[in-house]
Amino acid sequence: MTDEVQKFITRGSRKGHGIAVFTSGGDSQGMNAAVRAVVRMGIYLGCKVYFIKEGYQGMVDGGENIAEANWAAVSSIIHRGGTVIGSARCMDFKERWGRLKAAENLVKRGITNLVVIGGDGSLTGANLFRVEWSSLLDELLQTGKITNEERQKNKSLHIAGMVGSIDNDFCGTDMTIGTDSALHRIIEAIDAIVSTAYSHQRTFIMEVMGRHCGYLALISGVVTEADYVFIPESPPPTDWARKLCDKLMQASYLAVVAALASEADYVFIPEDPVKTDWKDHLCKKLLQERSSGQRLNIIIVAEGATDREGNPITAEMVKKVVVDELAQDTRITVLGHVQRGGNPSAFDRVLGCRMGAEAVMALMEATDDTEPCVVSLDGNQAVRVPLMECVERTQAVAKAMSEKKFDLAVELRGRSFTRNLETYKMLTRLKPPKDAFDAQGKGKEGYTLGVMHIGAPACGMNAAVRSFVRNSIYRGDTVYGIHDGIEGLVSGHITRMDWGDVTGWGGQGGAFLGTKRTLPEGKFKEIASRLREFKIQALLVIGGFEAYHSLGQLVDQRDNYSEFCIPMVIIPSTISNNVPGTEFSLGCDTGLNEITEICDRIRQSAQGTKRRVFVIETMGGYCGYLATVAGLAGGADAAYIFEEKFSIKDLQQDVYHMASKMADGVQRGLILRNEKANENYNTDFIHRLYSEEGKGLFSCRSNILGHMQQGGSPSPFDRNMGTKMAAKAVEWLVDQLKKNTQPDGTINAKTLDSACLLGLVRRQYKFTPLKELISDTNFDQRIPKSQWWLKLRPLLRILAKHDSTYEEEGMYITVEEECANDAAVV
Repeated sequence: MTDEVQKFITRGSRKGHGIAVFTSGGDSQGMNAAVRAVVRMGIYLGCKVYFIKEGYQGMVDGGENIAEANWAAVSSIIHRGGTVIGSARCMDFKERWGRLKAAENLVKRGITNLVVIGGDGSLTGANLFRVEWSSLLDELLQTGKITNEERQKNKSLHIAGMVGSIDNDFCGTDMTIGTDSALHRIIEAIDAIVSTAYSHQRTFIMEVMGRHCGYLALISGVVTEADYVFIPESPPPTDWARKLCDKLMQASYLAVVAALASEADYVFIPEDPVKTDWKDHLCKKLLQERSSGQRLNIIIVAEGATDREGNPITAEMVKKVVVDELAQDTRITVLGHVQRGGNPSAFDRVLGCRMGAEAVMALMEATDDTEPCVVSLDGNQAVRVPLMECVERTQAVAKAMSEKKFDLAVELRGRSFTRNLETYKMLTRLKPPKDAFDAQGKGKEGYTLGVMHIGAPACGMNAAVRSFVRNSIYRGDTVYGIHDGIEGLVSGHITRMDWGDVTGWGGQGGAFLGTKRTLPEGKFKEIASRLREFKIQALLVIGGFEAYHSLGQLVDQRDNYSEFCIPMVIIPSTISNNVPGTEFSLGCDTGLNEITEICDRIRQSAQGTKRRVFVIETMGGYCGYLATVAGLAGGADAAYIFEEKFSIKDLQQDVYHMASKMADGVQRGLILRNEKANENYNTDFIHRLYSEEGKGLFSCRSNILGHMQQGGSPSPFDRNMGTKMAAKAVEWLVDQLKKNTQPDGTINAKTLDSACLLGLVRRQYKFTPLKELISDTNFDQRIPKSQWWLKLRPLLRILAKHDSTYEEEGMYITVEEECANDAAVV
């Protein structure tokens, strides 16, 4: 891995370069955000930027298919699904004569830098084109198609790739552009079907996409509590039908069987095929669930699912098994291309913006000896990975599955995929394993753990509690749920939680345990008494800044109260994302999606109204995360926040900038403001300023979004992140308990690392001691002193046509380093 060096890029610093961007293969949501970022970053640097329409076919055909792009050409596209420049599969490019024509078309326009947005096939084709480039130009020179001067001027071709695919089947990146949006479509469909399934006690089989990758099915299964998921990487046993039927008969809710890659009671994925007795296994599991009182079941089948002998498993086959063996009312729902459609999620928009900007920078730094790279996401870090290493590893997965080496296929998908598969298999059990308990029903591990919320409710809290309870009980531990935060702890509102108590929690917003903002100060004696009464040996707190502050107060009292000398960990959960020690908090992704969707609607309301500017106020306290990242996702012209001071001169300059954009043909403007950005320059002031200064040029309206930002169903991102973080929290707490258990059985955890915050920090999940975070905390404004997303602000301004200085975030790593990481948030 190369050492990180900060690189700052200024306007016009790369004049004379020609860049072309094209999309190839299947479309995916977020491609337009990437195209927009490439065009605007290229223009900002002084490059000539071209669209190549209709993918490789447009490159071969040339003519009007290769057109110079300007700033306005990518206005108002960030919120649209698909790709505005078109995509097509091209057989001509597979032939040398086709590549010869493509090379001629590029040379005539001085294009020597290509940004490829597509899958592994598109990227492989681009690399072949690069390898042959010199010989193609020699042939064109010999036939008189190009001049010697053109040959010398365009002697090398540079390539940067971005993976646009809803399947997330490309090794070398945690998330491909479009995957998160596809998960949104799948989860929305399953959430909608659950209510009708419950009403009629039906079994639903959901068919979802994914080709030979079970990622969509697997994650859908984890976050929707599916009963059975069929994925290619992990085929079911040959008696799957019997086991499924047994489970359905014991279920308390109807089954949704997603046959092409969603997540349910049973999941069939290509990478983990079922055994040949999969039918027995499936029926047994479904029988068990119906017997336990469930009214519906969810079964998800990935389109490439097989058993371990390579025999295909389809939705119709699964339905026939359930109907014939169990006589249950069963329906199939095929989502199909709905998964590719709709508006991109906030995650995919921001991902497209970040990757697009980094792809341009990678091209600008490329030399004749530079390997082509793929701009990827590793945890929350943009990285550059060698293109062919990624392609070869991706192809190795397909080879492993064709050779029935399914364990190897799962391993090649990366540690994150493996962890997701293990989590799904554990969470979808109806009850904990028998070997976790002794003959008297007491947990063998025997620890007593507590879980509670402190702070405001946020989506993803319930998913985290569900995961924590089941992971703990699975190990043989006892879990107590502490209701209503510190107040509930003091009053003794504490209940033991069982496996079935958290069924159905994963997809629900809010906080079922109850939460309040009360801090423990002044109540230490009562808190210690309750912890002693219920013999709680370790504590998980899920919440926002108040949770962080509260645990800090308890740690400070360890010398006075031995009951506080237990392992304690925080999972940050707040839409404000204002807790130090993590780059993402549970709930902030759902909040971002709510804001982004509202911004889309507000902007659409002005359709037909010429020249209108909207000023929108977001929540977040003093933290400007929501305003900044929603501004990037929504294509905002400016975002005012507390962390970046601004004056009346800055506001006036932005008004004049808006006026000049309106004069150039832009019809609508969007301004975001964090609720506590400035005490005097409030939303009303900014609205009146824009209204007055824009008279005759544009009109202005203001909107305060309020608590609707906290509502809604949790996004797939928040559901899965809560599930994974809670599982890690259990492991950490148990490890700390083993370290700090004294010979007499008491717990004496006083070291700094026995009270931590679990966060995602760049490329890894990290447990950071609370004491270490104090120096990075502004307690007055309740925000961290250093925040990663502030580096996105120059990109926001550049893409809105402001002058700014861009700081690169990309770093080079190998595909092995990327796949070995377990920090993927989704």
